[in-house]
Amino acid sequence: MKEVRFSLIIPARNEEALLPHLLRSVDQAKAQYQGGEDAIEVIVVDNESTDHTARLAHDRGCRVVREKKRIIAAVRNAGARAAKGSIFTFIDADSQIHPNTFNAIETTLQTGKYVGGASGVRLERMSLGIAMAYIVVVSVVLVMGMDTGVVFCRRQDFEAIGGYNEDHLFAEDVQFLWDLRRLGKKRGQRLIRLTSVKALASTRKFDEFGDWHYFRLLGRFLSSLVFSKDTMKEFAQTYWYGK
Repeated sequence: MKEVRFSLIIPARNEEALLPHLLRSVDQAKAQYQGGEDAIEVIVVDNESTDHTARLAHDRGCRVVREKKRIIAAVRNAGARAAKGSIFTFIDADSQIHPNTFNAIETTLQTGKYVGGASGVRLERMSLGIAMAYIVVVSVVLVMGMDTGVVFCRRQDFEAIGGYNEDHLFAEDVQFLWDLRRLGKKRGQRLIRLTSVKALASTRKFDEFGDWHYFRLLGRFLSSLVFSKDTMKEFAQTYWYGK
């Protein structure tokens, strides 16, 4: 069997509706990868789904890993523990990836200049409220020099920083990139934003809570920071974990 170069890790809970769209985009990216389709494995980490997510993933040829812990960082880490590739890539189940994703990451890491990075995203629909929220987020991205979308790094660097911090109910991806940045700085490497291969991000949170909800969310988040950790936890459970 051909050596696995890329492991694409997809955390998923009750994603039978949107996962097929992601997997179709992954098939296109695998077909375009210059190293060959067999060098890419796709791991779906089923986080206690009550629908047919796991069966769908299995039938599509993905490796299915189970993780009971309802913390997104733990779900990502479970996929990494099962991964065989030398390059780890992570994407949310409600997204779609660019056809040239794996080639772009391969070329970038081969330069030796970068410790890892992310692809960035474009949104599946736009409105005034979403556009205003997007401007706020992009401003933060530009200041911090890190992004979302397909997040990637070498296996050894993932292991060196201990993976995703499971103490965080959310923003674990930000902490992960901060940790990667610190590691890379010691070697003269930096993070990169691969904006030429942006992923397509779902707007389902806007569909559910309204196109202007981000600003209410931001106010609630700031209040949580001021008042208590318990309030912050309740906020996270409601918005990200559906509790």
